[in-house]
Amino acid sequence: MDLVEVAPLARPPVAKLIDFNKFLYQQAKKKQEEKKKAKTSETKEIRLGPFMSDNDLQVMIRRGREFLEDGDKIRLVVRFRGRQITRSEFGKSVINKVVDALNDISKIDREAHFEGRQMVAMLSVEKGKKNAEEKS
Repeated sequence: MDLVEVAPLARPPVAKLIDFNKFLYQQAKKKQEEKKKAKTSETKEIRLGPFMSDNDLQVMIRRGREFLEDGDKIRLVVRFRGRQITRSEFGKSVINKVVDALNDISKIDREAHFEGRQMVAMLSVEKGKKNAEEKS
């Protein structure tokens, strides 16, 4: 048994007779539980095509909205196959449609740019817009 000072700032200071190793173990468990409760944001990827139909695009927009409402970031990827790369303006227009549809709750972290044969853009939740959405 050890004499452990539990609350040093209290008047008078509080001390207990306990096993110090057990006390340290309980403190570590508390910290571990706090880490579990903390929300970390993930990056979710949404794959698009340069010649997608409007219905398919609406499904992807709905999925992106769900990800953003959960607090995750989304990465929009338009993959070009074969000679589709010669018509990159179609990929840019698809990304712009998604960004416009989600601009009420999101902001653009990274504009559309090419990474090899893919056009990539990043979106994240804009805190002010999310709170305004919840209030209304």
